[in-house]
Amino acid sequence: MNTVKFFLLLLILPISGFSQVTRITGVAPGAEGRIIRLVVPGDLITFVEKNLSQANIDSAGKFTISIELYTPIYAGFIIDFHRADLYLEPGKTYFMKCVPMNYKVTTEVNPLIQSQSIQIEGLNSDFDDLNFLIQQFNVLYNNFLLENFNALYRDRNKTKIDTFRTIIVTSFMDTKNFYFACYIRYKLAGLEQLAQTAGKPQIAKKYFMDSPVLYENTEYMDFFNQFFSKYLTVTSKATKFNDFPKMTSTIGSYQNMMKALALDSVLRKPQLRELVMMKNLMEMFNMPGYNQESILSLLETISKESKFDGNKVVAEDMIKFLTKLRVGTPAPAFTLQDRYRKNVSLQDFKGKPVLLNFWTTYCQGCLTEMDLLKPIYDKFKDKIFFVCISADNQFEKMVYFVSMKKDFTWIFLHIGDQMQLLKDYDVRTYPLFVLIDEQGKIVKYPADQPSNGLEATIEKMVSK
Repeated sequence: MNTVKFFLLLLILPISGFSQVTRITGVAPGAEGRIIRLVVPGDLITFVEKNLSQANIDSAGKFTISIELYTPIYAGFIIDFHRADLYLEPGKTYFMKCVPMNYKVTTEVNPLIQSQSIQIEGLNSDFDDLNFLIQQFNVLYNNFLLENFNALYRDRNKTKIDTFRTIIVTSFMDTKNFYFACYIRYKLAGLEQLAQTAGKPQIAKKYFMDSPVLYENTEYMDFFNQFFSKYLTVTSKATKFNDFPKMTSTIGSYQNMMKALALDSVLRKPQLRELVMMKNLMEMFNMPGYNQESILSLLETISKESKFDGNKVVAEDMIKFLTKLRVGTPAPAFTLQDRYRKNVSLQDFKGKPVLLNFWTTYCQGCLTEMDLLKPIYDKFKDKIFFVCISADNQFEKMVYFVSMKKDFTWIFLHIGDQMQLLKDYDVRTYPLFVLIDEQGKIVKYPADQPSNGLEATIEKMVSK
């Protein structure tokens, strides 16, 4: 099989149009009694995670997850903040044997910092399994790049790529996996760009203009993200002199931008043009001179009116990504246990504003701020809910602390096994304060600390 025939797989192998059940069973020693979550990036530009499923890990460390898939996906298996990433294919059965690991936090540090990779000791892969194929290819690719980087980047030696392509075709000539063929194709595209074997228009024509948009393929989207980064404002000769700050803020901005971008021959395909526009809008969002509300409005238009379902998904994720914890957006929901083991949810506090405080008993700064919070609580306790969420690794530590502080009579909750909440609120240091209004929307993130203006902020909020 020669190179051309190998890549004809891209044209003749169909993408599955119906769902099949994929089943994952496994064992995770050390994680008994915990929850394992299966997540995927909603799209491969923003990487906003979506939960697909979850399961309890039993007393023997075993778990089972079943999902329906239409196409192969790149998924993460998460226990607390530790994760393993795998490719999953429709209709296949996997057995994951995780390397034994201590999931119980013995040192009191932020789990966002302490997170580790879950090592897979055994995965029942056959020779046509996508994980096995990609692993084998990546070994060849990484060795080739290590040995030939200067020849590609400095010397622009195209023949090195041609030789490597022949090796890859020979090594995987019996493989008929569409996702894998695309994966290889766009890995090699990256080598061509590195060696500048052709100009950007020629590379774009070969890999984007005449090819489908492969939203789920990690290497297609990785190459897309590299190729079109700052494309409109820097790379494209046809568009880089447009007044994009003004264009994004005027009536009919979507139609105007699509029309302006069409002047670039690389972007003549509407689906690709719209996707490139969104990627660049996301980059423009925090650039000086751009109106963020106008960019969000543009993305909202695409999420509702685009002719391409994949682009709608990307637009929705971009809005979530750009507005996370932004003033006026819904505060992430939670249900946690209070000091009496009673379940308490964020929605229970609707009707009055809420001050959230993420803290731990081992954080000296947290304890100092908590003492300073007491007079603020006494002043505003009838007008605002005070809720302190302990991230200690043991429920009993929170209870013991509160029992020693008889005058701390506001609401204390424990994080328990809901570690995802720390990620939802992007808790990277303790203490963290967040102000939420009576409708459950963010008022200030992060909020001022008691030692530095919190009282004045609350006074201003409740007096409106």
